[in-house]
Amino acid sequence: MSRQAGRLDRALAAFRAGGPVLVHDFDDREGETDLVYPAGSVAPADVARMRNDAGGLICVAVSDAVADAVGLPFLADRIDHPAAASHDLGYDDRSSFSLPVNHRDTFTGITDDDRARTITELASMAAAVEGGVDYDPEAFAAEFRAPGHVHVLRGAPNGLDDRLGHTELGLAMAAETDQPPAVVVCEMLDDETGAALSPAAAREYADRHGFPYVEGEELIEALR
Repeated sequence: MSRQAGRLDRALAAFRAGGPVLVHDFDDREGETDLVYPAGSVAPADVARMRNDAGGLICVAVSDAVADAVGLPFLADRIDHPAAASHDLGYDDRSSFSLPVNHRDTFTGITDDDRARTITELASMAAAVEGGVDYDPEAFAAEFRAPGHVHVLRGAPNGLDDRLGHTELGLAMAAETDQPPAVVVCEMLDDETGAALSPAAAREYADRHGFPYVEGEELIEALR
């Protein structure tokens, strides 16, 4: 077994077991490493790790099919303001952001407990939709309110064939490991520079904590 194949197998095994994987996308895209979790496994301690050790936005990416079923739009399409008129992104054609939500059983929605509850309930919703449950926008609204503190991302319709973001990389790992189509992604930032954490520093963090680290290219070669 090659070193690359072994690294990928370890990452998928960890993800299948509910653990995090550090995923670096591409130097010519965002050039960022995200902590990526299967959403259904996220506990309050995982939210604490993301906000303390990663520092980026804590988002839940769901598949295009799930987003369609419950009527989750691309946020920019619903904002009636000149700021949303053009995306003008240096790394992509459009943003994946949909609605930011809280589960209705949370209080402010921002605490570790509240965000973990919202995240895991989003995973339960995605699993129900994937399983054929008739889960429509009204059913979604009965459980979640917007705006909230967990940003939902909408995956591209054809996954990695359409887009090579952390959203699609994470959802591809979920599909490969028989997880619901809902994954948490959070960018890792450097405390000293404020920039994206370098791949070398991300690998060192992964080694220190016993987490797998993979390159986006490795996932594309194996899962696309």
